[in-house]
Amino acid sequence: TAVDMPEEVVWRRDIYREIDLNEEENAGLYDPVEPQGKRLNLFTYVFKLALNGYIPVYEYNLDGNEVLEPSAKVDMKTILDNYHIFYEEQGGKLKVENSDIPSAEVKLYYLKESAYFDQANSSFHIKPIAFCPVMLREDDFGGEAAKYPLFWVKYSEVEPFLSRQSVKTSDVNDAAVMNLDDYFTLNKYKGTIYKTANRLGKTLAQIAGNDSTKLSEEQKRIEAELEAFRNNIFGDKAKRDSIDSLASL
Repeated sequence: TAVDMPEEVVWRRDIYREIDLNEEENAGLYDPVEPQGKRLNLFTYVFKLALNGYIPVYEYNLDGNEVLEPSAKVDMKTILDNYHIFYEEQGGKLKVENSDIPSAEVKLYYLKESAYFDQANSSFHIKPIAFCPVMLREDDFGGEAAKYPLFWVKYSEVEPFLSRQSVKTSDVNDAAVMNLDDYFTLNKYKGTIYKTANRLGKTLAQIAGNDSTKLSEEQKRIEAELEAFRNNIFGDKAKRDSIDSLASL
């Protein structure tokens, strides 16, 4: 069951990740590329929810920082026009055929999560806060695909709908499925860190410059910090184990 993050916690770290759908752990979010009956991939499902007014979407700012407030809401017609997605207007409503939804091009997500310690019940959680589908479009010269972040989705607003769609979790067992809400709540996705909340608002790439080794080391350092905090909430585990072994003598 999803846990609401308390407004006041004693420790919290906001992390931004790139969720590459080519990674095995994330591939289920891309499947199926086109709808198969009631089965939709994550982007198609979110796109349809937003198009029909069930959830709002928020503007992706050039600085990459999300603003999940009413003032930052963006109209779906603006999204369709900006990214040249074909649509029709019927009776004041927007209609996009399944074949015109650019689902195949959305091969990446930006995801913001908060790792926090809840002092009320002495527990550690990682809570998804928002995600942004990113289109990858290659130019006519076959160069590296350009990234087009479309919009931010506030996780708490789409969460009630995610339990209605399933995601495959295995390539060798088609019966291995879970609903999308469980997938995110249980942190089954895999993503590289590209930014943490910092006072200068810099991404890790800006901090590392053009040094890929430094970037990788910085990502590993942050992951290690999170793991160390999770493992040592109740004190150093190695010391506890040694004390317990002495107590049993």
